[in-house]
Amino acid sequence: MLVIMNIKRAILKEIYPLIMAAGKLVGSNKLVQKNALQEPPKVPIYGIEAYTSQGEMVTFERLKGKKILFVNTASDCGYTTQYAELEQLYKTHKDVLEILAFPANDFKEQEKGTDGEIERFCKLKYGLTFPLMKKSVVIKSPNQNLVYQWLTNEYLNGWCNQQPLWNFCKYLVDENGTLTHFFSQNMSPLDKVLIDAVES
Repeated sequence: MLVIMNIKRAILKEIYPLIMAAGKLVGSNKLVQKNALQEPPKVPIYGIEAYTSQGEMVTFERLKGKKILFVNTASDCGYTTQYAELEQLYKTHKDVLEILAFPANDFKEQEKGTDGEIERFCKLKYGLTFPLMKKSVVIKSPNQNLVYQWLTNEYLNGWCNQQPLWNFCKYLVDENGTLTHFFSQNMSPLDKVLIDAVES
């Protein structure tokens, strides 16, 4: 089973450039949503807490003054190679940016592992140094993670109702706790548009 999984992951890594190229054909308006009116949140994100894959509580209050990129992730997805790009983005911007990965099995059973298995895979394969959060549900449902309830509800974040379309969608929150952007899975973490948003 492990051999089959490794073969599948190797194939997905090889076809990742094709997946990204095909995704860009949908048009830039599907890749990015922006808080054009700079709507502030109706409920502060800094009151929310979440847990890492190791059970450590993360209070967003301690992240004030940094941008936060929230990413829903999966280990067996065509976009899994974005872990490497996220790590590169983190290493070059960690003085101003925190990245929080939220593994989820919401799309086609692409994250079946336990928290421990996911963490081992990410550290061994991609050398991740940014936090991996506890596996949870990120799409709208009664069991939706509290963080993603905030990210996908305009009555909480001020403007955005967009739930993740697939694995590796990204939400950017600025230094003051305002949700500024939604980036689809087809937007590379190293795309100039995303980097400009982080650096602005």
